[in-house]
Amino acid sequence: MNELIKNTEEKMNKTIAVLERDYKAVRAGRANASVLDRISVDYYGAPTPIQQMAAISIPEPRVLMIQPWDASTIKDIEKAILISDIGINPQNDGRVIRLSFPPLTEERRKEIVKDVKKLAEDNKVAVRNTRRDALEKLKALKKANSITEDDQANGEKKIQTLTDKACKEIDELCAFKEKEILDI
Repeated sequence: MNELIKNTEEKMNKTIAVLERDYKAVRAGRANASVLDRISVDYYGAPTPIQQMAAISIPEPRVLMIQPWDASTIKDIEKAILISDIGINPQNDGRVIRLSFPPLTEERRKEIVKDVKKLAEDNKVAVRNTRRDALEKLKALKKANSITEDDQANGEKKIQTLTDKACKEIDELCAFKEKEILDI
């Protein structure tokens, strides 16, 4: 039973980690290198993340600068950014690529906050599904007489505590990201 609870906690923590990664990729009007995390460039036939091909810096709050180590890849990097879904047109001066993040309008900020809240809710649903699966496994263990009723009740209590903790953490992440977006 302890193994079941440990696995349930790991699954919930992975769900929270996915949410944190997704939140890092949400464009909040500031330059953020994590918007490039999902972009790969075809480099000698292999999809390669931009971070492995170039130095990425933030010279100004709204500007991201990409300086490839191999100057011949600058066109490929620019092309990969253009076909990605980040919605920013790269400016290529032959040596570096600059991404200028436009300031967000109030309406756009509210849309982004809606998306942030939806991501949080989706991840809460995933946590609850993990809880449901764990509770079903507990019932199966009880039915097979592998655990007692008291063990089942204690297991259910521990699983509910894990669920409450995970949902609270998701709410905190959501509130922090929402504040970050609206306070720019």
